[in-house]
Amino acid sequence: MNPVDLFSHETNPVHLSTGETLFRQGDAPDSMFVVLEGSLDVLVNDKVVENAKSGAIIGEMALIDQSPRGATVVAHEPAKLARLDAMRFHRVIQQNPFFATHVMKVLVGRIRQMDKLYSSGVEM
Repeated sequence: MNPVDLFSHETNPVHLSTGETLFRQGDAPDSMFVVLEGSLDVLVNDKVVENAKSGAIIGEMALIDQSPRGATVVAHEPAKLARLDAMRFHRVIQQNPFFATHVMKVLVGRIRQMDKLYSSGVEM
């Protein structure tokens, strides 16, 4: 599943210029995002851990558990995103349960990546 397909007709996208910050590590959560165009760097403790491109979802962990943001996200190039607050997120997964499965797969992938880094002795 490519989440861009679900949000291809986004009427109120978020636009970021290169170098613009979407949110900072420690910020209060209010929404998650689907990258529609461009790319964003995801930084944890000022270290790039991911480059999120079209189709990526970001900010979902903080939205799901209402914890402070675990990363800072900065536009690597001009970007266009769909914003999903909690209410919209729940509406989308009710209408398209495959989106919920996709979000879970993304979360599992991130956990597995962190496990690999941890087991290889990479300092996090």
